[in-house]
Amino acid sequence: MERLLYRAISLAAGLLVLLSLVVVPLGTVQSASIRAAVQSPQTIDVRFKEYRLENGLRVLLSEDHHAPTYSICVTYNVGSRDEMPGRTGFAHLFEHMMFQGSTNVGKGEHFILVLNNGGSANGTTNADRTNYFQTLPANQLELGVFLEADRMRSLNITQANLDNQRQTVQEERRQSYDNRPYGKTYEAVIDTAYNNFAYKHSTIGSMEDLNAATLEDTAEFFRTYYAPNNAVLSLVGAFDTEVALELIKKYFEKISSQPAPPVPDVSEPPQQAERRKTIEDPFAQTPRIDIVYKVPAGNTADSYALRVLGQVLSGGLSSRLYQKFVKEKELALSISAGPDERRGPSLFWVSVMVRPGVNLAELEKLVYEELERIKIEAVMDWELDKIRMQLRRQRAQSFYSTRSRANSLGYYAVYYDDPGLINSAQEKILRVSKADIQRVARSYFKETNRTVVTTLPKAKAAAPTATINR
Repeated sequence: MERLLYRAISLAAGLLVLLSLVVVPLGTVQSASIRAAVQSPQTIDVRFKEYRLENGLRVLLSEDHHAPTYSICVTYNVGSRDEMPGRTGFAHLFEHMMFQGSTNVGKGEHFILVLNNGGSANGTTNADRTNYFQTLPANQLELGVFLEADRMRSLNITQANLDNQRQTVQEERRQSYDNRPYGKTYEAVIDTAYNNFAYKHSTIGSMEDLNAATLEDTAEFFRTYYAPNNAVLSLVGAFDTEVALELIKKYFEKISSQPAPPVPDVSEPPQQAERRKTIEDPFAQTPRIDIVYKVPAGNTADSYALRVLGQVLSGGLSSRLYQKFVKEKELALSISAGPDERRGPSLFWVSVMVRPGVNLAELEKLVYEELERIKIEAVMDWELDKIRMQLRRQRAQSFYSTRSRANSLGYYAVYYDDPGLINSAQEKILRVSKADIQRVARSYFKETNRTVVTTLPKAKAAAPTATINR
């Protein structure tokens, strides 16, 4: 089965790459063979088995022997949305703390053990979850399971580890937010667009809150959220399912569960009027305009339609926004659009890197005109066909990686309590119709539902602005 899956992935990816070169805006003239290939492609499924340990740990196993490797991912149901005012940055801080050693693994040894065995490891944090993943040779299955279990059971939470990782995170903030072009833009957008603290603050946290973090606060955060009943372990690759399950039970089942953590309130009151903010950036070389609209949570009918709408607007060189603003009118250096999908209220984002000298107000008006056009004029068949093939190709290519599949299983299990979405979500997207795209554009692209943040270069002489030739 596994080798057949690999062959199916290879054939599907190759076919979709070929087809994507053929689908171009030819009006209504398309060959029947191309249209048939678009509408009836070979499907690719990730087969997995699900188990639940006595302590509540959810286990997802997907056996695949096409290569002698495996990936293990542990996804914790905690992100920056779980933080309280005055304690921002804790979720991301733990992404670093989790590599500082545990009872049976010395400080820094986690990476050494993985790298010395030819593997790779990392972790990521966002608003809705934190995950840790590593890829290792198949003959090191026990090592990966042991490493994840040991730090879940007995992480070394010491003052020394807290102090040095706090400094590491603060330096990361300086490099990624405070001292880089447009580093403050994202924070300005979410702070302006959201009312609820859960999504109003960034994952990196504030310097003040990081400085105020105590060892007791840190230990309590770990006890609350880093428990087996608040996690999903996904394993994909070359292993025997029964052997893997026994190893997981051996190392994880004796870890004590904890009371279920509180579920954060992420609800948002209806937005009544447009919100605007302008910030100055000493590192920016050219203006940037970010326009966001409030949209529903992920895994809804509207969220799938919004994903496709994002591709219509900016999915590649033939997309509407790129063609109009970058290629034809040469008003933007780059432009992107699409949903920032969350478990709660999300944002549909349009971001424009403006060419120097362009009149910002006129450019912004033209962007709104293009968004209005979606409401009035149905998407062309060739556009929808191109997007469907792009999405299929992206999925097929991503499935080469065991890590991608392991992370996806954990993502769908934690976000939506449905790991089966790894197979069904794609079909939901592909069923989006032209009418669905217009419906969501009409529902959410409203002046009263938008937030606009303009980032301007700081301390530079004002250059004359050019009038846009319509």
